Amino acid sequence: MTVRLSRIQLALFFILLCPVNIIGLWWAVGSPLVMDPNTICRKAKRLAGKQAELCQTQPEIVREVAKGARLGVRECQYQFRYRRWNCTSHNKYFGKILQQDIRETAFVYAITAAGVTHAVTQACSMGDLLQCGCEATRNRPPPKPPSPSSYGDGVKWEWGGCADDVEFGYEKSKQFMDAKRRRGKSDIRALIDLHNNEAGRLAVKLYMRTECKCHGLSGSCTLRTCWRKMPHFREVGDKLLERFNGAFKVMGGNDGKTLIPVGQNIKPPDKQDLIYSDDSPDFCLANRKTGSLGTKGRICNSTAMDISGCDLLCCERGYQEETLVFEENCLCNFHWCCVVQCKKCVIRKELSLCH
Repeated sequence: MTVRLSRIQLALFFILLCPVNIIGLWWAVGSPLVMDPNTICRKAKRLAGKQAELCQTQPEIVREVAKGARLGVRECQYQFRYRRWNCTSHNKYFGKILQQDIRETAFVYAITAAGVTHAVTQACSMGDLLQCGCEATRNRPPPKPPSPSSYGDGVKWEWGGCADDVEFGYEKSKQFMDAKRRRGKSDIRALIDLHNNEAGRLAVKLYMRTECKCHGLSGSCTLRTCWRKMPHFREVGDKLLERFNGAFKVMGGNDGKTLIPVGQNIKPPDKQDLIYSDDSPDFCLANRKTGSLGTKGRICNSTAMDISGCDLLCCERGYQEETLVFEENCLCNFHWCCVVQCKKCVIRKELSLCH
């Protein structure tokens, strides 16, 4: 069967870097402690600089940071649900993944930073934070009407409504997810991690969409009020998965400050690209050293030719067919008033499980 996700899992992912060393902090997805900023800050005993300041002065933002990190890991689990490594946040294995500079780690960094940006920005728009609200639009150029306009000539356009203040969310994500690292052997790793954090934030910031509402008598739309909204987070995950599939392998330059793409005639990665320096393991077999849980017992699609297919997911070890039998409500009818009566139907489901 597919690896089960327990109610209490490690999911909140912050890379908090103090001048001395790197600290990776994890908390439980299903636990109420993850929403308690006091617990988060108490566990993070070695927070430095602005992170510690946020814990002390703005715990409500720390709470939104926690929500965003959880959002990011859940999206990771959705995007990787058919892959050999399916972003299962098992505490003993997930940490091993994060210790490697592989493509999977790049995605986790990016999607988590994006989740924090998205959650903090949304909290601003919902009025859950006193430090922010709707984006100020007084100095913004007027919105551009569609071309050709479907509303006819003479339609006036202006900014209004509650635009998402993505700049605030971006800055808080950067403040909490990024930090200074000491110079030395960790410089290249720091550059890679910070680059992927930024790629995640840009996947939210650069894909804001314009929404508008018409005003006027009888729906005449003589005035159109527009505002800017963040993309849905599933769209963010989709874009970052595309970047994952085209991620750049890099190595450190001689100066210890630059990253060079590996291979001939390869253009340098831009700010939205994901980067890594080490090749990923195949994740076919369980391996504590690499953090692989293996694919034994995973559900696969015996007819698919893509990554969800049994040949690829089971690493050509073969699979077995099993029949799952269970009961569920069916043929339900509503009777006035007010009862719903259902029958019990026996459902049989054929599953393919990796050897």
